[in-house]
Amino acid sequence: MSKKTPWISIEGVDGAGKSSHAETIVNFLKDEGYDVVSTREPGGTELGERLREEILRTDMALSTEVLLSFASRAEHLDKVIRPALSEGRAVVCDRFTDSTYAYQGGGKGYPLSSLLALETMVHGGENPDLTLIFDLPPVESLRRLGGTGKDPDKFERQDRKFFEDVRAEYLSRAQNDPGRIRIVSSEPPLPEVKENVLVELRAFMARFKNDNKSSFKI
Repeated sequence: MSKKTPWISIEGVDGAGKSSHAETIVNFLKDEGYDVVSTREPGGTELGERLREEILRTDMALSTEVLLSFASRAEHLDKVIRPALSEGRAVVCDRFTDSTYAYQGGGKGYPLSSLLALETMVHGGENPDLTLIFDLPPVESLRRLGGTGKDPDKFERQDRKFFEDVRAEYLSRAQNDPGRIRIVSSEPPLPEVKENVLVELRAFMARFKNDNKSSFKI
């Protein structure tokens, strides 16, 4: 019987540096003996990447934005995530459904009950085994975004209130699902944040191996 393999998602407000830690997570899983698929949302597939550009750059109705996000997600699950896990490969995903709750739900006010209905339709009970939310106060998030020098997308151009609402929804989700979601502060220096990530990963892997000990083999 093929082993169950971990699926980890990375979340956080823009500027929190979550993408900087994706390599740390991938390398950790490789050291644990896994082949790893590293992917992202919106995106992850040819269609998803086209939708990503529309979602990040085009002004549209909020309901359209939400539906495109879940359309991209459905394709992502079908073409990348489920096949990888069924083949015994670990998955590291830069953003997943928690982002939709945080940005479109918390930040833009889309009804959370409607997001739950879409989540149930698209992926039901399938969720990452571990979600790391890189947390950062909005004032620091905006300061970091202002120093990147890159052309900001439509989310990165939002004001402080938007990021406060996004952060609040992330923290609420973490409080309501502590078994899956762990908060990592992005305020300390990068090496300290990296070590805190590794602490969370080691604790997760110990639980994961124990939960799957009947089929877990490296």
